[in-house]
Amino acid sequence: MTDTTATTETGATAAKDKVPAYSWYALGVLVLIYILNFIDRQILSILANDIKADLGVEDDYLGFLYGTAFAVFYALFGIPLGKLADSWKRVRLMAVGLTLWSAMTALSGFAKNATALTAARIGVGVGEATASPSAYSLISDWFPARLRATALAIYSSGLYIGGGISIWIGALVVENWNQAYPDGGPFGLVGWQAAFLSVGIPGLILALWVLTLKEPIRGAIDGLVTPENPRPFKGFFEELVEVIPPFTLIGAARRGAAGLLVNLTGAAVFAGLAVGLSRLTAGATSSILPGIADQWLFLGVGYYAVFSWAVALRSRDLPTFKLTWGSPAFLTVILGYGTVSFMAYAASYWGAPYAERVLGADKTDLGWFLGMPAALAGFMGVILGGRMADYLLERVANGRVMVILFGLVASIPPIIVAYTTDSLLVFYIGSFIAQMTSASSLGAAAASSQALVLPRMRGMATAIFFLATTLIGLGIGPFLAGYVSAVSEGGLSTGMLSTLVAAPFGFVLLLLALKLVPEASASVLERARAAGEEIG
Repeated sequence: MTDTTATTETGATAAKDKVPAYSWYALGVLVLIYILNFIDRQILSILANDIKADLGVEDDYLGFLYGTAFAVFYALFGIPLGKLADSWKRVRLMAVGLTLWSAMTALSGFAKNATALTAARIGVGVGEATASPSAYSLISDWFPARLRATALAIYSSGLYIGGGISIWIGALVVENWNQAYPDGGPFGLVGWQAAFLSVGIPGLILALWVLTLKEPIRGAIDGLVTPENPRPFKGFFEELVEVIPPFTLIGAARRGAAGLLVNLTGAAVFAGLAVGLSRLTAGATSSILPGIADQWLFLGVGYYAVFSWAVALRSRDLPTFKLTWGSPAFLTVILGYGTVSFMAYAASYWGAPYAERVLGADKTDLGWFLGMPAALAGFMGVILGGRMADYLLERVANGRVMVILFGLVASIPPIIVAYTTDSLLVFYIGSFIAQMTSASSLGAAAASSQALVLPRMRGMATAIFFLATTLIGLGIGPFLAGYVSAVSEGGLSTGMLSTLVAAPFGFVLLLLALKLVPEASASVLERARAAGEEIG
């Protein structure tokens, strides 16, 4: 079983060759990029209470700002950018994206109201959408299949390192800035605004370093060399038209009257759901600022856009559709992991505001006792989980899925303990364990999704993978916790515990994945050929 699995996934005996030192160097640069990615994304957590007081917003808006405002545009633009990662120079794409999201993070520091902050957050989402499709594809061309879960786990450790460091940096900047400028500093900026500037500007410099990386030959390590696309941006613009409303109507019309009718029907369904959910949830809160209405509007647009794109993909690239949207194994893996991220994103965002607001922690202590341990916990979890996934894969074909399932189940008890205790020390310990266990599943989930597609599809597979982590996990989890906090007497404790509702769904999905993934992984080439793929 081991030989069959390895041969199917790599397609080349060279998989056992020693990995060049340059691959590890390049991976290190990618980790730095991902660290900055999550510093820019996660710093909002330690700044949440200051933004709430300064802009007069509620927890529902804070959850929307961190989650949905970022997630929808991150997910939607990840699709055409994932296609671009499959056809253009991935190193250049990452450099462009890094420049954009760093600039928008810095601009967040000049926001004077919720609308401006939301707009900047959207820009951060668009820029960051370039990172992981490019990185996952590059890593898959730098490392053989036997080490991909490990390499992807090392890359993914940047998520947790950056998330943890962001709390420390944010606390340090805010407290020192406000102490030095109690009435506002240069340009009238207060502490939370200075924090955005302090983490956004360095990314503009890092983008120059990224440009020095060498572009690997696509698919060579798997024995499936993919020639360079002579028209790399053609596919990007085709995907852009298919996924970004209202241009989706043009794409649908190209497929004829039936295609346009299906698209309009989908638009009507998602619009109805958005209106209905907006009315249902608005009745339970007095929030008048962007939060409730924008949450469902953004998600409605997001899900409609994904629907439009998936329908279009089926008609334009049947092999990719069959190996992703048309594969039960692929869907159970990404949706199962999506439930892990549902709880994990909520916990990582609301941890600092909860400890500060409910348990009386100050920002400096949060930086040292929540942020830095979270970075260590995430790093340990994702590395150990990645290694365990590779170890189990050599012994059982569904070994990686076992690790994803562990990450889901093992993170539940520490979350319950952390958000029900009156002890700050117990909260720190519970948060550490929850971060470590949930992180353990990321490398396994990422590697599983990559193993179920062909090399030319890896960027697109990554984009779809992140649809689950963003539109399900990031797009709903943090908002749900904030919404329940705003409307219930239990506050953030009840809000965080409400996110555990995702666990049973994830458990069932991953049980199915245990059965489906081995057969699907062993039949990638056959299923691609059956869908019309020409494979030499």
